[in-house]
Amino acid sequence: MKPKNILVIRLSAMGDVAMTVPVLHQLLQQNPDVQLTILTQNFLSPLFKTLERTTVYPVETKGKHKGLNGLYKLFRELKNQYDFDAIADLHNVLRSKVISFLFKATGIKTATIDKGRKEKKQLTRKENKRFGQLKTSFQRYADVFAALELPIILNTAQPIFSKQSLSAAAIPLFSKTKKNICIAPFAKHQEKMYPIEKMKLVLKELSGQKNLQLFLLGGGKYEVSILSEWEKEFPGIINLSGKFSFAEELAIISHMDMMISMDSANMHLASLFGIPVVSVWGATHPFAGFYGWGQSTDNAVQIDLYCRPCSVFGNKPCYRGDHACMEQLSEQKIIEKVITNK
Repeated sequence: MKPKNILVIRLSAMGDVAMTVPVLHQLLQQNPDVQLTILTQNFLSPLFKTLERTTVYPVETKGKHKGLNGLYKLFRELKNQYDFDAIADLHNVLRSKVISFLFKATGIKTATIDKGRKEKKQLTRKENKRFGQLKTSFQRYADVFAALELPIILNTAQPIFSKQSLSAAAIPLFSKTKKNICIAPFAKHQEKMYPIEKMKLVLKELSGQKNLQLFLLGGGKYEVSILSEWEKEFPGIINLSGKFSFAEELAIISHMDMMISMDSANMHLASLFGIPVVSVWGATHPFAGFYGWGQSTDNAVQIDLYCRPCSVFGNKPCYRGDHACMEQLSEQKIIEKVITNK
């Protein structure tokens, strides 16, 4: 019998959690009897607020759910509050494995994502790379539900969310006569970031385009401070960082005409609304399966190098020592992609 009440586990990080949303959306569309409970971090709850028949259960991995005792406590909380008939582990880390194991021990069916570590290692190794498109994370998530007898037909041409209502503070920021473009120049790992000085040259050129209204987006004190300086340096650019909640930022992103980002969470957030993303790729590569939902591969800005990709997540230092994948990527390639993008 197909399950109807499913616990979905995906604890972090933001981009990976965002990539679950299209899959869960189409799962619910194609299976009107299914109900989902999402086990994730509380601040990511806005990603799931428009999904029907979906509840978010916040996990506190640094608080009451920390360690094995905390995970057991979490299991007991979930067991007492819900009557699950299946567990979908979309994370496949120690925490999610413990939770899945405890439920499996009570007779509940479980399925866990295959991250494809072997083929990703072959894609990123220094020599004899096996270079080619790997299964996407979207398909890997869908495979978990197929193992639970809930196959999903993924339609990447379908935007997941429509525009969201803007807060009163955000409404006047948008231009009605210009193309509104959000620039998110940061990433979790340095190897995935376009060099700051080169990105400033991109900003300088784009800010001179009369038909463009530019916005800056980032998070954390370091990023906010840099973007605040850029806002002062380039007249007309609006810095959004540190001024809005995550839910408000999502609404703002939904009204953009384009996003410029690294291989980062912002690419995936914009993709949920069907917004074209000009994404900049260095140490990582779209072939690893983390490209944005429904995005055109033509919008991936990158150069061919024998060493690319050298990392799945961009968390390994450049073994060449020169960060050539970004340093040799001309600013003009990004600028042209933005200006010619319809």
